[in-house]
Amino acid sequence: MNRLISIELQKIWKNKASRVLTLTYFILLSFIALIASIKFDIGPFKFHFAEMGIFNFPYIWHFNTYVAALLKFFLAIVIVSMMANEYSYGTLKQNLIDGLSKQEFILSKFLTVVLFALISTIFVFVMSLILGYSFSSYTEFDVVFMDLDYLLAFFVKLTAFFSFCLFLGILVKRSAFALGFLLVWSIAEGIIKGLLVFKIFPNSNIGNYITQFLPLEAMSNLIVEPITRLSVIKSIGTQMGVENTKDYGVHYLSILIVLVWTFLFIYFSYNLLKNRDL
Repeated sequence: MNRLISIELQKIWKNKASRVLTLTYFILLSFIALIASIKFDIGPFKFHFAEMGIFNFPYIWHFNTYVAALLKFFLAIVIVSMMANEYSYGTLKQNLIDGLSKQEFILSKFLTVVLFALISTIFVFVMSLILGYSFSSYTEFDVVFMDLDYLLAFFVKLTAFFSFCLFLGILVKRSAFALGFLLVWSIAEGIIKGLLVFKIFPNSNIGNYITQFLPLEAMSNLIVEPITRLSVIKSIGTQMGVENTKDYGVHYLSILIVLVWTFLFIYFSYNLLKNRDL
């Protein structure tokens, strides 16, 4: 297993573009800390994000995992390029000639995907602890480690998304086309959701129930937006007469759906590779 991961990491590190994108991703993750320094002074209105409670425990787990997940596209490019380069440079065929089985090849890619997701999760965990202890009004042990299921959701979300990118990289073979396919898929899911929720089932929750099984929608449902959860935003909504009934929790049905999609993406990737003439 270590040998398989080592092979993939060497390929990524020796590719300048992949190396730059990977470093950029983790540097941008670090920039979440800069949100604490953002201040807006508009006449009598003063906004300081750190003072609004975004780094309070346990809310910080929700906020940081949501924002960090937005940056996953940098590593998505690395994953897609990693697979596209196998075809472009002929390393896939050479690896198989050197004795690596197709099953081991897919396993090496999947392990790399899991490693990226795990490192990202640990990175966000450590950064959130530092920011939380620096700015949070609540630092009691039970409060600090409340809502850690957002980290689990973050890990599952990244693993699934990168597995999807791996599948597209094998399916399309060219990184630009694979990323284009990802964009088209995202738009298609948006259209399907719009039709089901607003056109076909406008007066019921059936549309949302059906769309929760779509891959990208399922990943999105793991961590819903956290902004309207802030007490200051809720107060503004209450004053305007807007009732907020949104469910912000992590649901294990959503995790199960995403895990099933992850399995399917890896299974389809292996079958494509197994049946394709290299």
